[in-house]
Amino acid sequence: MNLPRLSRSVRSFAACALVLGSATAALAQDKVTFATNWRAQATHGGFFQAVADGTYRKYGLEVEIQQGGPQVNNRAMLPAGRIDFLMTGGLLTALENTRNKVPTVIVAAYFQKDPTALIAHKGEYKNFAELKNAKSVFIAKSNQFGFWQWLKAEHGFSDEQFKPYTFNIGPFMVDKKSVQQAFATSEVLYARDQGTEVDVFLLADQGYNTYGNLIETRTELVKNKPDLVQRFVDASTIGWNNFLYGDPKPGLDLIKKFNPDVNDAKLAAEREQMIRLDLVDSGDAKTKGIGAIDMPRVRDFAARMVKAGIYKPGEVDADLAVTDRFVNKGVGVKAAK
Repeated sequence: MNLPRLSRSVRSFAACALVLGSATAALAQDKVTFATNWRAQATHGGFFQAVADGTYRKYGLEVEIQQGGPQVNNRAMLPAGRIDFLMTGGLLTALENTRNKVPTVIVAAYFQKDPTALIAHKGEYKNFAELKNAKSVFIAKSNQFGFWQWLKAEHGFSDEQFKPYTFNIGPFMVDKKSVQQAFATSEVLYARDQGTEVDVFLLADQGYNTYGNLIETRTELVKNKPDLVQRFVDASTIGWNNFLYGDPKPGLDLIKKFNPDVNDAKLAAEREQMIRLDLVDSGDAKTKGIGAIDMPRVRDFAARMVKAGIYKPGEVDADLAVTDRFVNKGVGVKAAK
């Protein structure tokens, strides 16, 4: 049986359909859910920038950001498979996961210096060493068995000084001899807004060599979809480059949509403080790219936490907690220069 020949118009339509079908396939985006550990703010800027300026899409990713907050437990959603990537605060949680056999791993570190600090009223203490003489040191209960143990072991602080910090800076404000934990990008600015200047002592400058703004994912995602992980890390790095060295407005505008409690002035101050303290593009990030990880540093931090009594010898494994497989490739370095 002879089949009828297709007309020129039908052949053209079929060709167009084939081309369009191929284009649609090429433009298909991998859907990814990324959760932060707190409500949207300037210290999350690179991730929001990568969504707003289309960087994630250029890397074949459709990224949904799920912001954290006081009533949101994004951490539990990661091993359960309900989110794909999680921004976490520091290495202690990653080490804790290895002790509890939680199948997650850190794949990038977007703060080379952790913003955790101790603050004191301006001029009350000459240096960090004098802080151990303060009668009251306000520390969150969640950190009582974290960096507070390290402060005692390495810097001579004592439990007699410990006072619970409830994330209300009022008690610190009225007691000029007191000391308080703080993020250098938030409480420092809150105190300034209330007319109080403070001295800021970054724990990173005193040997607390954790990273900040870490990206954590499931170990099975690293094993089964390494290309997806790589694209997310690379695109996030470019997002941070654009946020720091380009026009940050797209990222900042998106942050305001997520968190109406912030305004332009607050976001600008946070971003400026983050840059001034060299939290993101410093250390290894200068030559290896934003998000860089140094495994000897991770192992050293784990050893310090064992020495401080937070963990027993052999209880945690730095090489299970963190991998440098997806970073240190120089992504974005030339653009930043």
